[in-house]
Amino acid sequence: MDILRFTLSGKNAFYKKPEVNSYCYYTYGNIHKVALLGMFGALLGYGGYTQMQDFQKTKKQKVLSVSYPEFYERLKELKISILPVQEFWKGYIPKKVQTFNNSVGYASKEQGGNLIVREQWLENPKWEICLLIDSEQAEKVKNAICNRTCVYYPYLGKNDHPADIGNIKIEPSVEMKMSLGRLHCFFLKEEVEFADLDEDEREDLEAYSEFIYEEALPYEMDGWTNQYRLKTFLYTDAFMNAENQVIYQLEDGKRIMFY
Repeated sequence: MDILRFTLSGKNAFYKKPEVNSYCYYTYGNIHKVALLGMFGALLGYGGYTQMQDFQKTKKQKVLSVSYPEFYERLKELKISILPVQEFWKGYIPKKVQTFNNSVGYASKEQGGNLIVREQWLENPKWEICLLIDSEQAEKVKNAICNRTCVYYPYLGKNDHPADIGNIKIEPSVEMKMSLGRLHCFFLKEEVEFADLDEDEREDLEAYSEFIYEEALPYEMDGWTNQYRLKTFLYTDAFMNAENQVIYQLEDGKRIMFY
């Protein structure tokens, strides 16, 4: 197996939190797996939420059952890893609320049909993305990105924010066991443990941690409601115990986990 590795960036990004739907729309602090699968689906031409009805008709389902948008049903088994870029402060990407008018006419019932929209955008976001090439769908994504071809243009959460994909490379997948060390990607909080080190061990290993970034991000979709299911992710320079997990080492020495 190989690993597809590339940088994903843009001027702005917006990954809407569905919990708040008045006054201002808020964004998650980083890209999440469902949004990344949506971008891969756009590259391959798979349907999204608005094409769900047509996609389900082709499956000839006559009873209520678990169903997903086409992109998610085809790509949900992909194994991805997201690495924050170090030029940002410990995984935190600056945000700013943008105010603009939606004047299409049917956006608001107010006189004039003008709707004032407030959205919180990520500013100059940038990540490294790793994809484990272990399936036919992963191979299709790899070919589309390496050949720089797409059916629909990729964007960062909203079509106002085009995505820039660069520094594309293929690396061999090198598995390793890590009983003690640092991870360079977002990882599920429930899957690893913080190392219990005394003062002397910290000095010997230079293992003093400076930061912990923690956020509840969409991990998967519910098949009945198509709403996000969240899990808590961490990004930290603290030493971790991940001996029960499969860790991969990249060519530049960074250690990552796929999920």
